[in-house]
Amino acid sequence: MTGTNPTFAGDLLALIFNATTIANIAINATSSPITNVYVSLHTADPTSGTQATSEAAYTSYARVGVARTSGGWTVSTNTVVPVATISFPAATGGTETESYAGLGQSASGSTLLFFAGAISPTISVSNGVTPQLSTSSTLTLS
Repeated sequence: MTGTNPTFAGDLLALIFNATTIANIAINATSSPITNVYVSLHTADPTSGTQATSEAAYTSYARVGVARTSGGWTVSTNTVVPVATISFPAATGGTETESYAGLGQSASGSTLLFFAGAISPTISVSNGVTPQLSTSSTLTLS
């Protein structure tokens, strides 16, 4: 089986990124749903692991939480886009190249990675650089 119906893909993304119910299939967790999707940076493709796989390690790096609401993410058909630029902490040491971004459930640790994709162009990080993902960064579920 290959491919996903674009309407259902959009519904699935809206559930994950906007906490929107999919009628007759799924509701947002009612007792303690996650309130943010955590964005991470990676030096290599993390998709076969967890959100900690190949994760950025420059000094002062931390994942960034983005609200699971329409104020944090715009979902349209089968694509999701951050509403605002996602800025990571400025590097205070270390040098590395971030080539992937990940989206997951937790602020730290080897936790569930929802999605990951290549960053183009890559981000060269060194002292004083503030890595950012812009509002033109997209995730398309196909």
